[in-house]
Amino acid sequence: MKNIKLLIMLILTTTIAVSCFEDDSISTTEPNHRVIVTSEMNFDNTINPGGHIDFGDLSQGVQSRTWTFPENVSRISGEDGNTSTKNVVKGIFNTPGVYNVTLNQTFKGDVYPNENSTVPNTTRELDTTIVVTVLDWVESNIKAYYINDDGSTGNELTMTDNAENEITASEFIRLTYTAVGAPDEIVWSSAGGKPTSITTSEETEVDMRFSKLGSWDLQYIASRSRPGDADTISLKNFIKVIPSTEPVTLDRVFEKEYQTTIGLEFSREMNPETVNKNNFSVAIETAGGAVINPEIASVTVDANEGNILQVELANEIMYNDDVVKISYTPGTLATMDAVAATTITGAVLTDFIKTNVLEETDIDYSFETTEDSNWPYLWWGGRWGEYDYNLSFDRAHTGSKSMYIEFRPNGGMIMGHRNNDNEDITFLVESGVNYEMGVWVYIEDLGNITGEANIRMYWNPGTNWGIGDNVTFTTTTPVGQWFYSSAVVQFAASGDVSYMIRGVNDNTDRLKFYIDDLTLFKLTSRP
Repeated sequence: MKNIKLLIMLILTTTIAVSCFEDDSISTTEPNHRVIVTSEMNFDNTINPGGHIDFGDLSQGVQSRTWTFPENVSRISGEDGNTSTKNVVKGIFNTPGVYNVTLNQTFKGDVYPNENSTVPNTTRELDTTIVVTVLDWVESNIKAYYINDDGSTGNELTMTDNAENEITASEFIRLTYTAVGAPDEIVWSSAGGKPTSITTSEETEVDMRFSKLGSWDLQYIASRSRPGDADTISLKNFIKVIPSTEPVTLDRVFEKEYQTTIGLEFSREMNPETVNKNNFSVAIETAGGAVINPEIASVTVDANEGNILQVELANEIMYNDDVVKISYTPGTLATMDAVAATTITGAVLTDFIKTNVLEETDIDYSFETTEDSNWPYLWWGGRWGEYDYNLSFDRAHTGSKSMYIEFRPNGGMIMGHRNNDNEDITFLVESGVNYEMGVWVYIEDLGNITGEANIRMYWNPGTNWGIGDNVTFTTTTPVGQWFYSSAVVQFAASGDVSYMIRGVNDNTDRLKFYIDDLTLFKLTSRP
């Protein structure tokens, strides 16, 4: 409504200014031009039941107009019936559904039908239809199932408070939902689950693992951002995790505390009284080829996550270019349900703690705050403009938006990142330092891959044209899921640089995908 008022004021001001300079020797002709706006036009005219949309006829040269709203499901504020001749009307919609609002206009002369028209219609009467979508309130139904040994869906769990559905430690349950009201984000949470929270924008089925003994609640939240609404379902003491006789497995080795502590994530909780640091050893293989065997200061069970051991180094630190391996010789280590841990030989640390330096810059690394125009074509010519893209709410790795891209057949792409003043948005880098430059990708349609297809991240000035692909598309590249891909790069000089994102598609099919969460990790290197 605010925008409509501003436009009306601008038109009135312009009209008054022109009239002040009119005299008998000047003849002015008012153009007949159709301009129609709504207060929710940027959101597909979608609202909640009982919500309203303002409709504005800002057209020039209108002789008469009639708005017509659907009967019984909507009304026009300030009007007795379902029609109005006002230039601005407020429509209130009470019933979920998809409805047509029509506007019939008669102009004083031939009319330009839209803002881009260069030739007027030969008719003076135009009809316009505006589609309004009234979404249901978000309401859900949830179910949960055991998972059979072969991965298939098993028996249904009881969905009530205090059901305490029994599950053996380290096993999964399958969570599903149905919903009306088009929620765009689903969050499943349980303090006993691993992970404790699972967020999805499209999957109607997720699996959650339970490793901690005890009884645990379950919470489900379905929500949509616009028009805003949410549905929450909470179940008390929904799951009861009981002891297992199955072998305990080591599922992940990661950097728990920056440079000093290794995390060992087991399939279920470990008994703190069985931990002995003398049964563990660590080997660090440096980039220069040396092997370091640091002393272990302590091995403890994490106070918040009982299935994680913390291995703290005494006299050494880890760097990103090290290969860190940990081993365990069978001793007393056992789970809370008295199952002994088995031998671990040279398990490699795969997840280092890294900070995305783009988070401290103006780079819209997650595509949440910019528009399509902020990611312009860089005019390399030829194949490099053979692509289509837009920022999309349809899918996201994190947040609510990502960039959707299509490489045309035998096409390519080169785009940059600029602010609203058409200036390159930059990030500060250091020379001689290794950086991991990466991106998350979701392939919608791979097509028939027979030739080269990839994405590379370059920078300006001083890019290294010889770096490898950040993303290579092949016949084995995963489709229908987010995956991360990166390349290690160095910058020739310290200073501010800007993005150049380049793509190639040497194939006869369109390549359709999303990208999200650009990363630039500054890696530590052993001196």
